[in-house]
Order: sequence, then structure tokens, then C-alpha cells
Amino acid sequence: MTLLHTKLKTTPKIEAGDFTHIVEYLLKMMEISVAEAEKRTGKNAVNMQETYTVYLIETRPVDAASEGTNPVPDSLWRRYSEFELLRNYLLVTYPFSVVPPLPEKRAEFVWHKLSADNMDPDFVERRRVGLENFLLRVASHPDLSSDKIFYSFLTEENGWKETVFETGFQAKADSRLKALNATFRVKNPDKRFAEMKHYGDELQSVISQLLRVRARAADRLYGVYKVHGNYGRVFSEWSAIEKEMGDGLQSAGHHMDAYAASVDDILEEEEHYADQLKEYLFYADALRAVCRKHELTQYELEMAAQDLTSKKQQREELATGTIRTFSLKGMTSKLFGQETPEQREAKLKMLETQIEEGEELVKERNAECEEFVKSAWVDIERFKEQKDHDLREALISYAIMQISMCKKGIQVWNNAKECFSKM
Repeated sequence: MTLLHTKLKTTPKIEAGDFTHIVEYLLKMMEISVAEAEKRTGKNAVNMQETYTVYLIETRPVDAASEGTNPVPDSLWRRYSEFELLRNYLLVTYPFSVVPPLPEKRAEFVWHKLSADNMDPDFVERRRVGLENFLLRVASHPDLSSDKIFYSFLTEENGWKETVFETGFQAKADSRLKALNATFRVKNPDKRFAEMKHYGDELQSVISQLLRVRARAADRLYGVYKVHGNYGRVFSEWSAIEKEMGDGLQSAGHHMDAYAASVDDILEEEEHYADQLKEYLFYADALRAVCRKHELTQYELEMAAQDLTSKKQQREELATGTIRTFSLKGMTSKLFGQETPEQREAKLKMLETQIEEGEELVKERNAECEEFVKSAWVDIERFKEQKDHDLREALISYAIMQISMCKKGIQVWNNAKECFSKM
């Protein structure tokens, strides 16, 4: 057993309550990184050759650095599909949590010079960063971080999938999915969750629009910068036919060439900020998923209560012999005569048992719903603080980058002016 295994067993479960003082237990014990990506070729489930990417996860005890030692990190390889399996497991096991999203499987909102190929080296590198961010998000989550399946994902290369499937999460996921896809409508929806679901829709909409605007702006910016390369070419050609002005024109041309070439680094940096926005585009889905699961919990409570009411009404009708509403039972009685006292007694006894079970189920569903609301709202509040902080920092950094870019442009033209002045 490793030091990390020992610590995990002795670390108390994190309680989510004070959002501003959440102790990030797993990250305090373990350094986690997705160090590199590697392209591989092999046969898939239907025995066909395929090319895929694997990612190297490295972990090491945090204590090692403070104690002055630098041990070789534990490492293992994972495919993107295994990250998907982990997240699906977390979604089912923690339905009240806003589970961090994975980076996109295929590039979206790309400007025309950016490859949408999921095997493109630049895209794979951005996905590597996104997968590392996903692991760090989970490792700093007050509930998800203490999950044993998550820990084994980080530390056990062989047998991990089997361990996940042994939890039986898929059966639960399938039954919940059928219920979520079924046509149902909650009669008494919780206003807070309805508003939060609507907010998730709106958040996804505005971030999508922002990413589209940014992609269009990137296309135009690329064109503007590259056109400055034409200045460089023309100034160089002009310098060849001038004597006194030649050196100044040549130098100005070099500045323009450098300016035109700088756009590639600028747009690469912009992609980093676009990926931060995309994370919250996908987070909006995770937020809505919690709200939908609450609807399902509420629906199950209402159905149990409705069934109990129906059973109680049947008991009253049997006991009094009064049929309040049109029913098949009432028609049968008119056509074939009344039930014998023995038959009625047997039915009453069966109904009493069903009512007792129904009351227990309603109590159970009610407690389940209350617990879900309590846990979900704690995590939604935590998510809101995280979102506000992250998006504020990302937008400020993006504005600073744009200011820096403009200053470099001004500097290029100041340098060109100096060149022209010396002619």
C-alpha cells in the first residue's frame, strides 16, 4: 500500500458547507497532471484497425516536495473514452453535483485556419490541458474528490474499468435515462431549480454567441495581420530601386514582416481563453442536468403521493360501498352484482397493505427529495462562486492580452516611423 493509499483511508470525508473555506483534500495530498499525449494504433471492439490518442496521467505525494525528495511520479495511460466513463459514473453516483465537464471531443467554434481534426497536434495539446483541468476540478470538489473510483482512475491502470462496471452504475443510469426521456411534467416545480435551469439555457446561449463572435474576429484579425506582410514585401522591393531611402524602407519592411508573423502566437494564446469559455459552455449542461434530476426526483414523489391517494380512495369506496367516480369496478358491479363480504374483506386487507407500503414509499421519496434539494443547492452555490471567479479572471486576462496586442501594433508603427525619419 502506497503512502497515498494510506492517507486516503485516514482522511475524513469532506463536508460541503462553507463555500469560501472548502479544503481541497486530495489536491493537498497529491499532485496530479496529464503530462503528455501519444498517438497509438490498434484494433477496436469490432476488430478494425484504428488510430487513437492516449494521455499520460502522473501523480505524486505533495509531501515529497516539502521533504526535499523528488521521487519518480506514478503514471498510467488513459484514453479519452475512459475519461468519459469516469464522468458518466460521477454523474450517476452524484446526481446532486455540478460535475465538471470534459474538454470537447471535436473542435467547435473554430476560425478557418484552425484545424477541426481531432488528431491535429494543436487540438490534442489543448485537449490534454483540458483533461488535466478536468482532473484538478474533480480533485478539488468537496464530494467528488473523496470518491474511491476516481482515486483508482488516477492510480490503477489495470482492472479499473471492471471496478467501475461492478458498481452497477450503468443499470441505474439506464433506468434514470428512460425516466428522463419519458414525457412527464412536475405539477409543483421548485421555483429555484426552474430558474436555475433557465439560467443554464441563457448562459449556454450567451457563451455560444461570444465564441462565434470571437471566431469571426480571429478570422478578420488573421487577415489584417497577414496583409501587413504585403507592406513588408512592397517596402523591400521599393528599397531595391532607392539609394538614400533604401535602408530605411528595408528596415521598415522587416518590422512589417515581424508584425505579420506575430499573429500566429496571438491567436494561439486566444485559443487558451476560448477554451476557458468553452468549459463553462459545457458546465451549463452540467448545471441543467442537476435541475433535470431534481425534476425527476420531484416527479417520483408526486407519482407516489398520487398512487397513495388513489389507493385510499379505493379503500373508502370499498368500506362504504360508494363509488365516487366512473370506474370499471362500478360498471362490473352493475353488470354482475355486488362482491361478497369475503371478497370485499380480502380486497380491503390487500389495500391496507398497499397503503402502508405507499405511505412508506412517500415518506422515503419525500426524504430523498429534501436531501437532494439540500445537497444540490449547496453545490450550485459553490459552482456559482467558482464560475464568477473564473470568468471574471478569464475576461480580465483576455482584455489585458488585447491591450498588449494593440501596444505591440503601435510599437511596430513607431519603429517604422523611425525608419522613415532616417531616410
